[in-house]
Amino acid sequence: MLIQTCSIKSEMQDMLLVFFLGDSISVYGAVMNINRGNPFQKEVVLDSWPDFKAIITRRQKEAETDNLDHYTNAYAVFYKDVSAYRQLLEEHGVINWDQVFQIQGLQSELYDVSKAVADSKQVDVKLASFKAVCLSTVSTADTSSLMSSSPRLTYLSLADVDLLNQTWSRGGNEQCRRYIANLISCFPSVCVRDDKGNPVSWSMMDQFATMCHGYTMPEHRRKGYNRLVILTLVRKLQSRGFPCQGNIMDDNTTSINLAKSIHGDFLPCRFHRLILTPPAFSGQVHP
Repeated sequence: MLIQTCSIKSEMQDMLLVFFLGDSISVYGAVMNINRGNPFQKEVVLDSWPDFKAIITRRQKEAETDNLDHYTNAYAVFYKDVSAYRQLLEEHGVINWDQVFQIQGLQSELYDVSKAVADSKQVDVKLASFKAVCLSTVSTADTSSLMSSSPRLTYLSLADVDLLNQTWSRGGNEQCRRYIANLISCFPSVCVRDDKGNPVSWSMMDQFATMCHGYTMPEHRRKGYNRLVILTLVRKLQSRGFPCQGNIMDDNTTSINLAKSIHGDFLPCRFHRLILTPPAFSGQVHP
């Protein structure tokens, strides 16, 4: 096991971009955030360097943590050799198997290999799988026509945390509330507000540079706000050099159609998120 150093992390980001961006996009986003101040206190573990076969990004060991917080206790994975990934999983000290955590990635063997190792440790694994989409360059013209109704376009603030926690399908608990607050504090977001200043539509970026929690309040749907928010966030991320990526549930036809209408590129691979729960925390985990 090798832990990344300042001398290799920028080179690692370039290698991921040039050769493997589709399958490695979660790791790429995490490394990019590490190179830009590392607000989530991440580090990168490799099997070897420079001829690596597997990479795992994880929370730094000295970072403060909550053993039930799988939102923040998050690992992103990319491998060129699946056996090298398995070896990293099995190596002592790479993964903290004594807490609830998540593993995410876009490679087909990710679930089977992770589950096999987890089963040997009696750790429960729950899989969620989504369509993966990348969004291309957005011009000013793409959003200018949507501004005719003059919505108040701004960004999320910490005052919005409770609303976002209540409306996110993954939310409704204290760990998620704290995680959302950290995302808002650390990363770009876009929000449409009504004339009273209340959020009506929004989206933000997460620790893996993924666009997440796109949501419009039911009474404000079919007004084009979601499209405006997404296109504006894409422009904001692109201006800062971030990839524009997202994950969509298979039955979310509205978001799928929106992604198609703005020329989103659906990747041939799927995004996989695994929630792993050791026996000590069985029954205490939110989805």
